[in-house]
Amino acid sequence: MAAQFDPLLDLLVQNGVLDKDGVETIQEEQVNSGGKTAREIIVDGGYLDEDSLLGMMAAYQGCEIVDLANMELDDDVVNAIPASIARMYNVICVGADVSSVTLATSNLVDPRVSDEVAFSLSKEVRFVMAREKDVNERISQHYGDASDSVADMLKSIGEGMEGDESLKSDPNDVAALEGAANNNAVVKFVNMILYQGVVDRAADIHIEPFEHDFKIRYRVDGALYEVKAPDVSMAPAIISRVKIMANLNIAERRIPQDGRIAITVAGRPVDLRVSCLPTSHGESVVMRILDQSATSLDLENVGLPEDVYEQITMDIEKPNGIIVVTGPTGSGKTTTLYSVLRRINTVDSKLLTAEEPVEYDMDGIVQVPINHEVGNTFAKVLRAFLRQDPDIIMVGEIRDLETAEIAIQAALTGHLVFSTLHTNDAAGAVMRFVDMNVAPYMVASTLEAVLGQRLLRTCCKDCKEGYDPDDETLDRINLQRDEIGGRQFFFGKGCKTCNGTGYKGRKAIFEYLRVTNPIRELINARSPTLIIREKARELGMRTMREDGVRAILDGYTTVDEVLRYT
Repeated sequence: MAAQFDPLLDLLVQNGVLDKDGVETIQEEQVNSGGKTAREIIVDGGYLDEDSLLGMMAAYQGCEIVDLANMELDDDVVNAIPASIARMYNVICVGADVSSVTLATSNLVDPRVSDEVAFSLSKEVRFVMAREKDVNERISQHYGDASDSVADMLKSIGEGMEGDESLKSDPNDVAALEGAANNNAVVKFVNMILYQGVVDRAADIHIEPFEHDFKIRYRVDGALYEVKAPDVSMAPAIISRVKIMANLNIAERRIPQDGRIAITVAGRPVDLRVSCLPTSHGESVVMRILDQSATSLDLENVGLPEDVYEQITMDIEKPNGIIVVTGPTGSGKTTTLYSVLRRINTVDSKLLTAEEPVEYDMDGIVQVPINHEVGNTFAKVLRAFLRQDPDIIMVGEIRDLETAEIAIQAALTGHLVFSTLHTNDAAGAVMRFVDMNVAPYMVASTLEAVLGQRLLRTCCKDCKEGYDPDDETLDRINLQRDEIGGRQFFFGKGCKTCNGTGYKGRKAIFEYLRVTNPIRELINARSPTLIIREKARELGMRTMREDGVRAILDGYTTVDEVLRYT
């Protein structure tokens, strides 16, 4: 997988520290580490020591290096920039006067970031370089705990905005709306919303205006929680700011719009996919956070049980057929598919993908974004794929008969096809094809396997407690007491780490249906989903409920979570 373009790696190539293979090695390790920056990998891996790296960066930026650890910093100087700027861009102020500030950073400064900071502060900005550890320690020292300070800052900025009448723009006055969207307070507020979303590892940020209310919510580990939002009169300015960042038309509020935002948060590049939806009280905005550095795309790290892992690694090496990943929106299907593609992405195979949208860039794979507005549909792209001499094809989703028939045709003509379906379980995917009016014999002859999955919230490690389940609890998950072997069940009491929910992080559960000859016979006979599921269980398939029980017994999650999602 190719990480986002990193100017630090490019600098090391220019200076002869890395070659192309070295860059690819660091990018792969960055993906697999689940959040490590390229800089950390460079230093920890011995490619270059911290001081040498700092010297190279300073020479490139044309700025000096300061010893931040031994520097006396006056509170007035530090407070010359707001905490929101310090945390968003990972900088600390080391010098200030009426017209300018000097900021210490440990990162190469993107000109766009420099312009944003200068605009936000209304001052000239110059940068100096300092060790990453020193910058982080000084930010923590002067601005305290991140979660508390971010919440306080959002509240403070929001209250200040409410007192500014110029921000309460008429949504029909585009010039006034643009002016409000570029107001310093609005810029800071939106930046802090994005910062908190990335730091909390939220999957989505929801900005929703109602008649008398304005909500800002984050989806973390599959659950939404709300943060303090300003008055609903501020909604047009805040939403317009997001649309400007995503290069969308702020004057158009009658039709849905989609865009992307590329930002740097705490020195880490992050992509946001923006969706604007017209409602009766303004536009509802949802931003999907695509933080590639926090996502591992190794098949070993997806969390597959050992037996499922062994089966799927054999099936993905087959020369042709269809393999489907199924589950609801947000169940991790895309991550699983990308992990599979990464495993089989070799020089001697041509891989093509059709996606809506392309979420991760991968070296060596031709990726085509679907665009319905210009008629670039899954079916049309898939037809074109067959003229591109592919070995392996990935279709983001099979939604209709036309796409299904082309995918099946591709499988019949010697291609391996991967795709997703929205069904409740693996067995349901079989009959989903039949419901699309695909001939059962075509499904039986091409479908090789179906992987069903869900994401369950895991117990927070900081407040996790064990207990002995009573008989009623065991009955709810169809377990006998002798089957648990004296093991405890667990739950989270709720603490600061998990925002009082008792859950922190998520774990996938799976069921893997291999389409063997007995299953093919049932498909040809148009047998219902229930019959196919029971036959698959007879042949050794473990259902998602059973895999969820395994997660309970291993201490990962709770009974309530398993019952909620299976």
